[in-house]
Amino acid sequence: MPAQVQAAYSYCEAVTVTQARNFAYGIRLLPAEKRQAMSALYAFSRRVDDIGDGGLGPDEKQRRLRTTRDVLDRIRSGTVADDDTDPVAVALSDAARRFPLPLEGFDELIDGVLMDVRGETYETWDDLRVYCRCVAGAIGRLSLGVFGTTPGAPDAARAPEYADTLGLALQLTNILRDLREDAVNGRSYLPAEDLAKFGCSAGFATATPPADADFTGLVHHEVRRARALFADGYRLLPLLDRRSGACVAAMAGIYRRLLDRIERDPEAVLRGRVSLPGREKAYVAVRGLSGLDARTISRHTARRRP
Repeated sequence: MPAQVQAAYSYCEAVTVTQARNFAYGIRLLPAEKRQAMSALYAFSRRVDDIGDGGLGPDEKQRRLRTTRDVLDRIRSGTVADDDTDPVAVALSDAARRFPLPLEGFDELIDGVLMDVRGETYETWDDLRVYCRCVAGAIGRLSLGVFGTTPGAPDAARAPEYADTLGLALQLTNILRDLREDAVNGRSYLPAEDLAKFGCSAGFATATPPADADFTGLVHHEVRRARALFADGYRLLPLLDRRSGACVAAMAGIYRRLLDRIERDPEAVLRGRVSLPGREKAYVAVRGLSGLDARTISRHTARRRP
């Protein structure tokens, strides 16, 4: 591997270690070539997300997202040189040569972040699902390009569907976890019809829900939805090799534990950011590598098959 490409991957791995507070634990379980490719995917995704989450005005955000899409077009056309000054573009371009990455997934991610920039809200779960597929499901499908599926695995044709669904589960968990933070920043993601059903249409501007709102009912409703998505998405695991399956089991396992905490204490998401300590994340990663979580998940999903 040329020194410039190795340096580009090292940059992306540093971004992943410092900023991917949950995903990094799973990515570390992969062999070097896949770990590098996943780090390139993460670094490019982080760039897009940071534009959407930053403090710039909407016009400047849209301009930067257009520029980022131009970089993606260069990667897609194979015109990024190894000595390009953009290390993320160099690493992702190399990863796209090594793995069958569906790069259109990044176009979907950019489309999803543009929804944020425009301040879009969602009336129904079907509406929100479109957004979640853009910002998370697409990343699941891109990741599957790195993981690959085990040759001859049954149901392999449905692997992109399962990867997409698992991404939705992670994103809905994120939305619940960040409910107050998003409200402070003027964002609302949960379906308006769900908010109305549980008396929460006024939003979450304070650390306590309105006295007449069934906030716990709302959270538990969304938790059940997320759990159903996890159960369907976990059908991906038996289709992956051991270390790729361990990576997915670790990343998803961390979010399942976040979901457990939110379910036990719904109002915690209004008081601050719900998170897991590093030692607990490391424990989940070890369980994923040992196959313990994978076997548990396999039994759980088997019970859900029609």
